[in-house]
Amino acid sequence: MPTRPRTPSPQPPGAPRWVAMFYEPSSSSWKVGAQSPYRSPVLYAVGEMTQTLRARGEAPAVTVWGPEDGSGGSDWERHDPATLAADAAPLRGPDRAADAPAAPATKPSTLAERMTGRRQQVLMAGLGKAGLYDLAPDDVAAVRSVVDGLDETTVRRIAHWLTVAGADRP
Repeated sequence: MPTRPRTPSPQPPGAPRWVAMFYEPSSSSWKVGAQSPYRSPVLYAVGEMTQTLRARGEAPAVTVWGPEDGSGGSDWERHDPATLAADAAPLRGPDRAADAPAAPATKPSTLAERMTGRRQQVLMAGLGKAGLYDLAPDDVAAVRSVVDGLDETTVRRIAHWLTVAGADRP
Protein backbone atom coordinates (compact mmCIF):
# COMPACT_ATOMS: atom_id res chain seq x y z
CA MET A 1 0.00 0.00 0.00
CA PRO A 2 1.55 3.33 -1.03
CA THR A 3 2.18 5.88 1.65
CA ARG A 4 0.43 9.21 1.49
CA PRO A 5 2.50 12.39 1.59
CA ARG A 6 2.74 13.94 5.02
CA THR A 7 3.21 17.48 3.84
CA PRO A 8 1.17 19.38 1.31
CA SER A 9 2.71 20.02 -2.06
CA PRO A 10 5.10 22.92 -2.32
CA GLN A 11 3.94 26.04 -4.10
CA PRO A 12 4.95 25.94 -7.77
CA PRO A 13 7.58 28.45 -8.88
CA GLY A 14 6.74 31.42 -11.08
CA ALA A 15 3.65 33.50 -11.64
CA PRO A 16 0.28 32.08 -10.56
CA ARG A 17 -1.39 29.87 -13.15
CA TRP A 18 -3.28 26.59 -12.87
CA VAL A 19 -0.91 23.76 -11.91
CA ALA A 20 -1.68 20.13 -10.99
CA MET A 21 0.93 18.43 -8.81
CA PHE A 22 1.11 14.69 -8.20
CA TYR A 23 2.92 12.97 -5.36
CA GLU A 24 5.44 10.32 -6.43
CA PRO A 25 6.03 7.85 -3.58
CA SER A 26 9.16 6.44 -5.26
CA SER A 27 10.96 9.77 -4.98
CA SER A 28 8.95 11.15 -2.03
CA SER A 29 8.37 14.36 -3.95
CA TRP A 30 5.71 16.33 -5.75
CA LYS A 31 5.94 16.62 -9.56
CA VAL A 32 4.09 18.96 -11.90
CA GLY A 33 1.62 16.92 -13.93
CA ALA A 34 -0.08 19.71 -15.89
CA GLN A 35 -0.10 23.49 -16.08
CA SER A 36 -2.06 26.07 -18.01
CA PRO A 37 -3.31 29.63 -17.67
CA TYR A 38 -6.81 28.09 -17.74
CA ARG A 39 -8.42 25.80 -15.17
CA SER A 40 -10.32 23.42 -17.49
CA PRO A 41 -7.32 21.80 -19.25
CA VAL A 42 -5.60 21.22 -15.91
CA LEU A 43 -8.70 19.57 -14.44
CA TYR A 44 -9.04 17.41 -17.55
CA ALA A 45 -5.41 16.31 -17.16
CA VAL A 46 -5.99 15.57 -13.47
CA GLY A 47 -8.90 13.31 -14.37
CA GLU A 48 -6.96 11.48 -17.07
CA MET A 49 -3.86 11.00 -14.90
CA THR A 50 -5.95 9.91 -11.92
CA GLN A 51 -7.73 7.28 -14.00
CA THR A 52 -4.38 6.04 -15.32
CA LEU A 53 -2.91 5.76 -11.83
CA ARG A 54 -6.00 3.95 -10.54
CA ALA A 55 -5.82 1.54 -13.49
CA ARG A 56 -2.25 0.74 -12.41
CA GLY A 57 -3.50 0.02 -8.89
CA GLU A 58 -1.97 3.16 -7.41
CA ALA A 59 -3.74 5.60 -5.11
CA PRO A 60 -3.19 9.07 -6.60
CA ALA A 61 -2.34 12.06 -4.42
CA VAL A 62 -2.94 15.29 -6.29
CA THR A 63 -3.32 18.94 -5.50
CA VAL A 64 -4.11 21.87 -7.73
CA TRP A 65 -2.58 25.31 -7.36
CA GLY A 66 -4.06 28.35 -9.03
CA PRO A 67 -4.43 32.08 -8.81
CA GLU A 68 -5.95 33.36 -5.58
CA ASP A 69 -9.76 33.26 -5.79
CA GLY A 70 -9.35 31.57 -9.19
CA SER A 71 -9.48 34.94 -10.92
CA GLY A 72 -5.95 35.57 -12.13
CA GLY A 73 -4.72 37.19 -8.93
CA SER A 74 -1.06 37.71 -8.17
CA ASP A 75 -0.93 35.23 -5.25
CA TRP A 76 -1.00 31.43 -5.24
CA GLU A 77 -3.82 29.47 -3.64
CA ARG A 78 -4.09 25.70 -3.23
CA HIS A 79 -7.42 24.26 -4.42
CA ASP A 80 -9.04 20.90 -3.78
CA PRO A 81 -9.36 19.15 -7.18
CA ALA A 82 -12.57 17.39 -6.14
CA THR A 83 -14.19 20.70 -5.22
CA LEU A 84 -13.12 22.32 -8.49
CA ALA A 85 -14.52 19.44 -10.55
CA ALA A 86 -17.74 19.41 -8.52
CA ASP A 87 -18.41 23.08 -9.33
CA ALA A 88 -20.31 22.03 -12.46
CA ALA A 89 -22.65 19.45 -10.97
CA PRO A 90 -21.95 16.38 -8.86
CA LEU A 91 -22.21 13.12 -10.74
CA ARG A 92 -22.71 10.97 -7.70
CA GLY A 93 -26.18 10.23 -6.52
CA PRO A 94 -27.86 7.57 -4.46
CA ASP A 95 -26.62 4.06 -5.02
CA ARG A 96 -28.69 2.58 -7.85
CA ALA A 97 -27.00 -0.82 -8.08
CA ALA A 98 -30.30 -2.57 -7.37
CA ASP A 99 -31.96 -0.74 -10.28
CA ALA A 100 -29.31 -1.82 -12.81
CA PRO A 101 -30.41 -4.35 -15.42
CA ALA A 102 -29.04 -7.85 -15.10
CA ALA A 103 -26.08 -8.78 -17.28
CA PRO A 104 -27.01 -10.65 -20.46
CA ALA A 105 -26.67 -14.41 -20.29
CA THR A 106 -25.01 -14.67 -23.70
CA LYS A 107 -21.73 -13.12 -24.75
CA PRO A 108 -22.31 -10.10 -27.02
CA SER A 109 -20.89 -10.09 -30.53
CA THR A 110 -17.74 -8.19 -31.43
CA LEU A 111 -19.83 -5.49 -33.17
CA ALA A 112 -22.05 -5.11 -30.10
CA GLU A 113 -18.97 -4.77 -27.88
CA ARG A 114 -17.51 -2.12 -30.18
CA MET A 115 -20.77 -0.17 -30.28
CA THR A 116 -21.07 -0.30 -26.50
CA GLY A 117 -17.48 0.90 -26.18
CA ARG A 118 -18.18 3.68 -28.65
CA ARG A 119 -21.30 4.83 -26.77
CA GLN A 120 -19.33 4.77 -23.51
CA GLN A 121 -16.55 6.92 -25.06
CA VAL A 122 -19.12 9.44 -26.29
CA LEU A 123 -20.73 9.72 -22.87
CA MET A 124 -17.36 9.94 -21.07
CA ALA A 125 -16.30 12.73 -23.45
CA GLY A 126 -19.54 14.59 -22.70
CA LEU A 127 -18.92 14.26 -18.97
CA GLY A 128 -15.41 15.61 -19.46
CA LYS A 129 -16.74 18.61 -21.38
CA ALA A 130 -19.16 19.24 -18.50
CA GLY A 131 -16.24 19.35 -16.06
CA LEU A 132 -16.58 15.88 -14.56
CA TYR A 133 -13.09 14.47 -14.99
CA ASP A 134 -12.23 12.31 -12.01
CA LEU A 135 -14.79 9.53 -12.03
CA ALA A 136 -14.76 6.92 -9.31
CA PRO A 137 -15.31 3.25 -10.15
CA ASP A 138 -18.99 3.49 -9.16
CA ASP A 139 -19.39 6.44 -11.57
CA VAL A 140 -17.89 4.40 -14.42
CA ALA A 141 -20.31 1.57 -13.55
CA ALA A 142 -23.18 4.07 -13.75
CA VAL A 143 -21.98 5.21 -17.19
CA ARG A 144 -21.88 1.57 -18.35
CA SER A 145 -25.40 1.04 -17.05
CA VAL A 146 -26.67 4.07 -18.96
CA VAL A 147 -24.85 2.99 -22.12
CA ASP A 148 -26.27 -0.54 -21.91
CA GLY A 149 -29.82 0.78 -21.71
CA LEU A 150 -29.71 3.39 -24.48
CA ASP A 151 -29.14 3.50 -28.22
CA GLU A 152 -26.29 5.49 -29.77
CA THR A 153 -28.47 8.43 -30.86
CA THR A 154 -29.77 8.93 -27.32
CA VAL A 155 -26.28 8.66 -25.80
CA ARG A 156 -25.00 11.25 -28.29
CA ARG A 157 -27.87 13.58 -27.38
CA ILE A 158 -27.06 13.28 -23.66
CA ALA A 159 -23.37 13.91 -24.39
CA HIS A 160 -24.38 17.01 -26.38
CA TRP A 161 -26.40 18.32 -23.41
CA LEU A 162 -23.40 17.79 -21.13
CA THR A 163 -21.12 19.58 -23.59
CA VAL A 164 -23.47 22.56 -23.80
CA ALA A 165 -23.71 22.67 -20.00
CA GLY A 166 -19.91 22.60 -19.74
CA ALA A 167 -19.47 25.39 -22.30
CA ASP A 168 -20.64 27.96 -19.74
CA ARG A 169 -17.79 27.05 -17.36
CA PRO A 170 -14.75 29.36 -17.16
